[in-house]
Amino acid sequence: MKEKVQLLWAKRPLIISGPCSAETEEQMIATAQRLAATGKIDMLRAGIWKPRTRPGMFEGIGVKGLPWLAQAKKITGLPTTVEVATAKQVEDALSFDVDVLWIGARTTVNPFSVQEIADALRGVDIPVLVKNPINPDLELWMGGIERIQKAGIKQVGMIHRGFSSYGNTEYRNAPMWHLAIEMKRRNPDMLLICDPSHISGRRDILQAVSQQAINLDYDGLMIESHITPDEAWSDAKQQITPERLAELLDAIEWRKEDVNSAEYHAALEKLRQQINHLDDELMQIISQRMKVAEQIGKYKKENNITILQTNRWNEILEKAHKKGEVLNLSREFMTKYYDAVHMESISHQNKIMEG
Repeated sequence: MKEKVQLLWAKRPLIISGPCSAETEEQMIATAQRLAATGKIDMLRAGIWKPRTRPGMFEGIGVKGLPWLAQAKKITGLPTTVEVATAKQVEDALSFDVDVLWIGARTTVNPFSVQEIADALRGVDIPVLVKNPINPDLELWMGGIERIQKAGIKQVGMIHRGFSSYGNTEYRNAPMWHLAIEMKRRNPDMLLICDPSHISGRRDILQAVSQQAINLDYDGLMIESHITPDEAWSDAKQQITPERLAELLDAIEWRKEDVNSAEYHAALEKLRQQINHLDDELMQIISQRMKVAEQIGKYKKENNITILQTNRWNEILEKAHKKGEVLNLSREFMTKYYDAVHMESISHQNKIMEG
């Protein structure tokens, strides 16, 4: 099985699926069998321990679920993966020959917990996936990965499951794709899996989120599946049946990173050169804007006026949003862009104020 896992680690796309939680032996094995029957699943997942937000919620079946997972692997031949949050859970998972471990978002956020897991893994040869922390902090995510690597684990991968975000209403966890893209930039050769189930929080947008991940060159997907999703003991709204999962995977347009075509590369290079020139022009214009901001800062300093002018800023944003609509630029982008420019202008003016 170890050789099979080694091969799967390099497979693209890598598809991981299974129930949010192992509930009963019958449910676990039936789910595994139906997933295996689709012929589209590479690895079987199941929540054995479930760290929940509030006490009293179902927190997993515990160690007694591990033999069910082992039996499901024996029947289907699918390698298994579970989430671990403590050294004892690592020990228990390894004793039942779990093939891949993953560290959950609530654990990644705590360096002490990740270090405890890393210490328990010293001398162990097993692949480990690290989910992003709940909060949008790339250094915490990177730190979790580094702690596992320093324990001697050679095969380390990333799972993007979205981030908690104030004001987010569309997703259970806001994807914040740019953060995962930055992690891929820092670790270009590291496996990056998307977890559309936890990003979506509901099954009706699972396919759209999965497609977005593939469009962004993710290496695979981890999607929760249950034989009777609406009756699931945890996260019922985001789980789908094995058969629906197969339909979802069939509907995805699988992308590739490159193509062996001289015509394609020549056309792309020409367009990229245009982008480079436009970027250079943008930087020159922004630099000129900052020089004007510095002049404004001088007048404000001479007249003892505050840097921030709230009414003026609201007026600028309102105009930007209206112009952005006409130019096919999203409101979200215009807000982020103007916020960044505004903060840089404030920084320049503050230097003038401080003399």
